[in-house]
Amino acid sequence: MTDRFLSVAAAGLHEIEIRRSRFLCALAPVGQETAAREAIAARRRAEPTARHHCHAFVLGPDGRTQRSSDDGEPAGTAGVPMLEVLRRRGVTDTVAVVSRHFGGVLLGAGGLVRAYGQSVSEALDTVGLVEYRRLRLFDIEVDYTRAGRLENELRASSYSVQEARFEASAHFEVGVLPGEEQRFAAWLAEATGGSSEAVELGEDWVRG
Repeated sequence: MTDRFLSVAAAGLHEIEIRRSRFLCALAPVGQETAAREAIAARRRAEPTARHHCHAFVLGPDGRTQRSSDDGEPAGTAGVPMLEVLRRRGVTDTVAVVSRHFGGVLLGAGGLVRAYGQSVSEALDTVGLVEYRRLRLFDIEVDYTRAGRLENELRASSYSVQEARFEASAHFEVGVLPGEEQRFAAWLAEATGGSSEAVELGEDWVRG
């Protein structure tokens, strides 16, 4: 099981022009195939004059679900190269849709492969990527006499502070990499003089 994966930082759009054909690549973060299909349909509505709306998407932390479509372009010249860019860059939970407005000049199979791959690659560079980590989440409760110092030490440590709540006592939700739980417990005992324990909340994917 993987502990990390990359996805696009946000939805975005990037355009390139090759021999008068316009290639508009839309990227979006998606967690399910239904969401990917909705994003593809939305691009068809947004660009009704485009001749082709080719797509590729990868889903799941391990990239297990992979789909692509040439949408009328010669077989293997659009969807597959788009998918290959996502796979090569290690990007998942992402859908890419390239809408092509034909400029009147035939690009040939090789030209199409390069154009669709370039469109997705440049869009990824423009939109940017973010890392997600699989973390074990813990709630730490501490009295206010220790809260300020503990928060400073947590934020200076390798552990990920997800939330700070200040109620009757202070609470810090902290993410710990799987396998680091015992080391974290020892660190916390030393940091608080043994006055606080961490209550495990479960596991989740956390944006880095």
